[in-house]
Amino acid sequence: MLSAKEDVEITSLRKRGWSISAIARHTGRDRKTVRAYLSGARQPSVRVRSAPEVFDRFEPYVRQRLGDDRHVRASVLFAEVVALGYGQAYPTFTRQVRDRGLRPHCEPCASSNGRAHVDIDHPPGEEIQWDWLELPVTPWAAKAYVLVGALSHSGRFRVWFSEADDQAHLIVGIHQVLQRLGGTTRRWRVDRMATVITPGTSDLQRSFVPVAKHYGVAVDPCPPRHGNRKGVVEKAIDYLTQSWWRTAHVTSPVEAQAGVDRWCVDVADHRMRPNLTSTSDPGSCVAAGGDIHSPDGIGVPAIDPAGTVTVAELAATEALLALPPAPYPAELTVVRTVAANALVSLWGNRYSVPPGLVGGHVQVRWRHGTDSISLHVGGAVVAVHRLAPRGTQRTVRLPEHTAALENVVLGAFSTAQRCARKVNRPPSDAALTLAAELLGDSGVDPVIDLEVYRRIVDGEDTA
Repeated sequence: MLSAKEDVEITSLRKRGWSISAIARHTGRDRKTVRAYLSGARQPSVRVRSAPEVFDRFEPYVRQRLGDDRHVRASVLFAEVVALGYGQAYPTFTRQVRDRGLRPHCEPCASSNGRAHVDIDHPPGEEIQWDWLELPVTPWAAKAYVLVGALSHSGRFRVWFSEADDQAHLIVGIHQVLQRLGGTTRRWRVDRMATVITPGTSDLQRSFVPVAKHYGVAVDPCPPRHGNRKGVVEKAIDYLTQSWWRTAHVTSPVEAQAGVDRWCVDVADHRMRPNLTSTSDPGSCVAAGGDIHSPDGIGVPAIDPAGTVTVAELAATEALLALPPAPYPAELTVVRTVAANALVSLWGNRYSVPPGLVGGHVQVRWRHGTDSISLHVGGAVVAVHRLAPRGTQRTVRLPEHTAALENVVLGAFSTAQRCARKVNRPPSDAALTLAAELLGDSGVDPVIDLEVYRRIVDGEDTA
């Protein structure tokens, strides 16, 4: 391999009329090497590999994946090619993707790069940020609402799949996320969702005030048109959708919930973060987008040169408040259609109703924290069931519903002999008469006089 200086020298000598052999003797290089550099077959400071590039075998797959989805994350692609046998490191993989220009250009995304930003200090255990992720297209053909709660200090987040984003579903989702996080922070930060903040103001909805008091937290709304104030949860949603949802193999909300719970623990919690330590000098740490602000001017995080830690290790330093003994008793209401077997589906299980309601709609009500559900039609309670664990595929039938359904099914049976289906029954004379009337003259067979044919054959009639 020649250096850039040597490449310039042999080019200069060649232009002065030196032969390749003379240049090789002068520089101490092989003639084939000199000839390759002069012809442009080799470049200075670029080593020629003696073995084929490992990435060459995987390039068609990576090119196809990026052609199908230009926004798929490199880390997701790396995991896929590793499963296919790729054995090199992640930086080598990303360099190959970058050097070969495999990712198509996206102008809308490129236009948003380079905006100024600022990092805000979040003391451990102080704040959790909430936001909804709407998934209009899902494998189960129904819109999904995903509540994401992210700890502002460590970045650990948890997720809850819901079928609606009303206040009752929000309260249930908040409790489920807090249970998965192991407690609550002292403050909740939300954008201006109408179920929490009164539209057009910064005041809490009166119906949400008891919820905040129940958990003993303060609620902070984001400033108007400043959704990036909750940038931790925004990045969590982006990471969730790009790294898990895009490639998740799920067919139902129950499967999605189980899958994302495993992914949060096995993958998301193992992300690396700078090891932050406390310093008393607020001016000693400046972020890559501006100054790091602290509410009280002390305790500004600084990057510890010792290295990095995982999100799980950083989250272990957050002293979360214990949850109340019982969740807030919000009443959740959903509407279901009764199937032909007199069952309604709810959260991965099936519950019975009277058979007379088949094909109709029933309203399912559940008070958060209780272990029973009630089914209503027109305001009247038609059944009360004990709530089965989500996703266990259980069928819960009341004895009276089973007996009533059996009576309906048996009552539909008939003891009459079935009609014979394999006999020969051509059209009757009456049917043939009616068919002839429909055909008219077009259906009358022509009259053939054989005597005419005989005379022609005998030569008696030459016409």
